[in-house]
Amino acid sequence: MRASSSSLAILVALASTIDAFSPIKPHTASSTALRAEAPPSSSGFLTPELAQSCIDTAAGTPLYAYSLATLAKSVDDVLDFPNAYGLTVRYAMKASPNGSILKYFLSRGICIDASSGFEVRRAMDYGVPAEKISLSSQELPQDFAELVKMGVKINACSISQLERFGQAFPNCSQKVGIRVNPGVGSGGFSSSTTGFSKTNVGGPSSSFGIWHEQVTDGTVPAIVEKYGLEPERIHTHIGSGSDPAIWQSVAKTSLSFCAIWDTVTALNLGGGYKVGRNPGEATTDLSSIGAPVTEAFLEFAKEHGRELKLEIEPGTYLVANAGALVTTIQDKVSTKSPSNDDGYTWLKMDAGMTDVLRPSLYGAIHPITILPGSGKSADVGTSTEEVVVVGHCCESGDLMTPKPGEPESVEERALRTAEIGDIAVMDGSGAYCAGMSTKNYNSFPEAPEVLVDLDGKVHLIRKRQSLKQIYENECDVPSGLF
Repeated sequence: MRASSSSLAILVALASTIDAFSPIKPHTASSTALRAEAPPSSSGFLTPELAQSCIDTAAGTPLYAYSLATLAKSVDDVLDFPNAYGLTVRYAMKASPNGSILKYFLSRGICIDASSGFEVRRAMDYGVPAEKISLSSQELPQDFAELVKMGVKINACSISQLERFGQAFPNCSQKVGIRVNPGVGSGGFSSSTTGFSKTNVGGPSSSFGIWHEQVTDGTVPAIVEKYGLEPERIHTHIGSGSDPAIWQSVAKTSLSFCAIWDTVTALNLGGGYKVGRNPGEATTDLSSIGAPVTEAFLEFAKEHGRELKLEIEPGTYLVANAGALVTTIQDKVSTKSPSNDDGYTWLKMDAGMTDVLRPSLYGAIHPITILPGSGKSADVGTSTEEVVVVGHCCESGDLMTPKPGEPESVEERALRTAEIGDIAVMDGSGAYCAGMSTKNYNSFPEAPEVLVDLDGKVHLIRKRQSLKQIYENECDVPSGLF
């Protein structure tokens, strides 16, 4: 499909468009907010009794617990995302790929955003129809052509991927999506829109997507024409930052890419909608950021005569606060002394970076609630103490209470006074925790997962890994080699 020169010409004007809005609820995130109030007597959705029920169902700690009620509320929110001509919500399954979660989202009409060929197959194994799966991957799978024939939608994320796609489907008007790096990003604790950040996936310091100038200089249109492809979707994603002005500006710029091909029927703006895990932290107001984007879609339709559908790919927003890591305080030590002003009281959980990597990787802050080991609300104490919480790994970086954005800096947290055997619940662990961890480090087994239903009943949705399962794929060498 040939790209029109007039469509390319509008890019310069649109690419610099930035509108300032205030779609984030006005709170400032800081670790001091965690000290401002008395520690709660229950976690985000777990009372001592319900936490104990989860422990009983999973046959011990550590475990991940998910709240169906919280998942349902998050789904309601994303399905209400403002749109002009139709909305497709795709769950970024890398956030938490458990099959029960996928099945629930499917039952609510949510499709899948996969990040690898293996995620595609995993989703299909759990009953997700191929046509409801979209793949945007750093590594195009070897069997991508087979997946396309099954109905999976693929977004070409590099020039070589687009070439490979065209070679597999020459001159047959095969539909394809094109992921574009729009030149800016927003992510994590970095305020830079062009510099490197671990959660920034746009701009010159990010390898994700086809660089926007290769779209506007004719490189991508030439490949599309060479193989007779039919672009049906433009995809952009800038990261998991919280700058709404950048997100909305990129949305408008992305529409300019849609103007290049008259076959494009949808614009996918990715995800990255930030949620507040801790008191005082910001949560993205979806209705506020969606409203001006809707206006941009209406303007596009008026100018180009095409009504584009909107696609979004939330992951964190859907599951982050619906999940919690439930652990046991298995040790408590002190490095304080009369001659040492730099000492700390340390709480050691029976979990850690093997289960929640975000603090060690990003310096991410998770709320931690100490509950009595008895599992009874009546035993919740009133005294508090300043502590540092660490994991169970033989690794100095296994730190659960870092300074915000500084994974190698220790910070004390004011928590309810804990004893060995008490329960520690780390909330905000529904996204990028069970699915992204250093599982099996120090040969710790993968933790089980449970789901708390709307009636408060707990269901096991993943068993605890056995020790033998950790190394069952290892092979012995021939006798006499050593």
